[in-house]
Amino acid sequence: MEKRKICVVTGTRAEYGLLYWLMKEIQDDPDLELQMVVTGMHLSPEFGLTYRTIVEDGFTIHEKVEMLLSSDTPVAITTSIGLGTIGFAVAFDRLQPNIVVLLGDRYEILAAAQAALVARIPIAHLHGGETTEGAIDEAIRHAVTKMSHFHFVSTEEYRRRVIQLGEVPERVYNVGAIGLDHIRQLTLLDREELESSIGFTLGKVNFLITYHPVTLSDRRPEESMNELLAALDEFPDAHLIFTKPNSDTGGRIISKMIDDYVSRDSSRRVAFTSLGQLRYLSAVKHVDVVIGNSSSGIIEVPAFRKPTVNLGDRQRGRVRAPSIIDCDETRTDIVAAINKALSTPFQRELSSLNSPYGNGSEYVSVKIKDLLKKAELRNVLMKSFFDLPAKEVL
Repeated sequence: MEKRKICVVTGTRAEYGLLYWLMKEIQDDPDLELQMVVTGMHLSPEFGLTYRTIVEDGFTIHEKVEMLLSSDTPVAITTSIGLGTIGFAVAFDRLQPNIVVLLGDRYEILAAAQAALVARIPIAHLHGGETTEGAIDEAIRHAVTKMSHFHFVSTEEYRRRVIQLGEVPERVYNVGAIGLDHIRQLTLLDREELESSIGFTLGKVNFLITYHPVTLSDRRPEESMNELLAALDEFPDAHLIFTKPNSDTGGRIISKMIDDYVSRDSSRRVAFTSLGQLRYLSAVKHVDVVIGNSSSGIIEVPAFRKPTVNLGDRQRGRVRAPSIIDCDETRTDIVAAINKALSTPFQRELSSLNSPYGNGSEYVSVKIKDLLKKAELRNVLMKSFFDLPAKEVL
């Protein structure tokens, strides 16, 4: 019997980390053939040429789709989407996959979805139904949902939302958050191992910071970043680990500001283009607070029972654990939120935290792999719009 060809697309270090164990499961299944298409930030020297990590991890890259330009303006990103669509069309024509697997909501994924849709290749989409109201990712995610045929969501609320978008319930699966598989599978670094790996000494109080541009905001990214850095100055004893933003509009400005800030006190501050999943999650384990506006602060961090100070609107609309402290992007509000996160009463509450995304006890990648393996592909391309019962329509 001919193997079912599952093509996984990845464009960023974070997305690859989430997909890692699913790719391992597909690769190890004798009835499946893993295909990999790598694009976006993975192929950029500026972002660390992280495609090398993929190869070092034992995966074969079947196609590289160049699309990332040396600018992060709206025009440049739109041009990148166009280049990516052309590149994915050629890649999928060569590979002839049975299913294309896409995760999330970035513009690289939009390009891949468009190419797969026109090529009549069924699309399996992970992490649909979520909302990030401060970013263009919100619209991209829902657009990819409508182009997809199989949906693997992380909570029941998100499953209902995908169905609300008209997707057939029988093909919308609440499997949990795939990023938590790392907690189940990895042996995280202890404090000394982490310090050695990143070349940085932790202090008595430690913060892990990731801030991405809010692409739908009228506020310039440097204004928000200045407020964050001013707030961090209010904690002179804290040691700070920064991870740099993705290639969104305004990302390069933020990266430069981080580099300048770190250079002024390198004994207490350090920055990385990419930590990788092992070092990132190990850092989460050993820091006191995670600060910024990354989805990992909402989804993965609560599994460690650590507080997240979530800035601004970028993640507005996501399901939240009680460990998330939302605040405005002002120095005063950020300082207040960090103080709350460090307070004894709040820390005490974390000991009994239950996250809506789970704690890593279930192996999500196996669930998804089994569903991809058994999925009926005949007639799947001709989608019907699922209408909610009249009583459920407002």
